[in-house]
Amino acid sequence: MVEDSAYMRTILRTMLQGFGARKIVEAEDGASGLEAMDRANPDILILDWVMPILDGADMVRMIRTQNNPYAYIPIIMVTAHTERSRIIEARKLGIHELLCKPISAKALYQRIASIILQPRDFVKTAGYFGPAPREIRGHKKNWDGNSIIGEANSATMV
Repeated sequence: MVEDSAYMRTILRTMLQGFGARKIVEAEDGASGLEAMDRANPDILILDWVMPILDGADMVRMIRTQNNPYAYIPIIMVTAHTERSRIIEARKLGIHELLCKPISAKALYQRIASIILQPRDFVKTAGYFGPAPREIRGHKKNWDGNSIIGEANSATMV
């Protein structure tokens, strides 16, 4: 988990332990989060959007490159910023789930369960690499990063 607030890390850790998580690695900014990923080999990444040094969005941009060993890791982004523009940006970044603060144990559990029980294929287009948006999951559609634009010719399911 990558979160700059010690208080939020405590809340998230407590929830994850309550769900039965056995190994929880914490970092307080995106730069130390990337280092922690190399040491811990995580199954899921939970990170805050606004952090010092390297924010969550920039961290995701670095992860969602095909040569990154964690390019396919499921990512849950937590944020207090719920503006439409942020939600659209999260989608373009390749976030699996967006969780708005204040978070509840139920909401976090549901997002984790969704990632595990309903895994999403990854899509590669000229401008996007990440999980297939829910609207096109299971369909042969092309996604340009903003909307479904018709039958897939330039999108590759990975």
